[in-house]
Amino acid sequence: MELRGEWGIIQQTSFKHGWFYHYRVHNQKAEKLLSNGFSGLKDYLYNVFENCPNKYFEEGPRGSALKFKISQPTISVWGHEVNTLTSLGLKENEARYNSRHSKVQVFMLENDDKSVAVEVPIWILPEELPNFKKIFKTDKPLTGHIDLLRVEGDKIWVWDYKPSAQKELFATTQVYFYALMLSKRAGIPLENFRCGYFDENYAFIFQPQIKSLPNYKNLDDFQ
Repeated sequence: MELRGEWGIIQQTSFKHGWFYHYRVHNQKAEKLLSNGFSGLKDYLYNVFENCPNKYFEEGPRGSALKFKISQPTISVWGHEVNTLTSLGLKENEARYNSRHSKVQVFMLENDDKSVAVEVPIWILPEELPNFKKIFKTDKPLTGHIDLLRVEGDKIWVWDYKPSAQKELFATTQVYFYALMLSKRAGIPLENFRCGYFDENYAFIFQPQIKSLPNYKNLDDFQ
């Protein structure tokens, strides 16, 4: 784990999606970690600065508000690398930010060599997902914001910071759909993604699987 402060090379903007989300991308790490094989994700991260469909975030369901469970195996890990970074962020940014999310997110983006972006806006349209209306009971796009995007080797990690991770009931569902949405937006197969949610003590990680979709029938329906 390499720690280094490089605030000056972070590109950022704020989106008013109900309240303000401060979207940030670390330019050097995006170039280094996404140039070989993940160019679709790099293109998406920069394109969304100027071409985010803000109207989608005003009316449809939100990934963070999903309250149902899916059949997705999850592994509990104590003392994961993200736990250590969370503890450091909460301590080092104590006086800098009021929000625990900001303390953790900005610290990791500035100092962690694998963290590429935070508060990444994402969405998926009804026609892009089989049984969308049955799952979400609406024909409005599903939207969300990914707390933390990391790249570890040949996998893209979608992370959600939960201050009391052990008490979460639906976090697996929420992060699962974050990865699904980003897979669609970046044009990268879901098999290249890994997911997790965490606090300073525990991380709950999993490999998102297409067959975990409610009413899943055929992989070809998702392509």
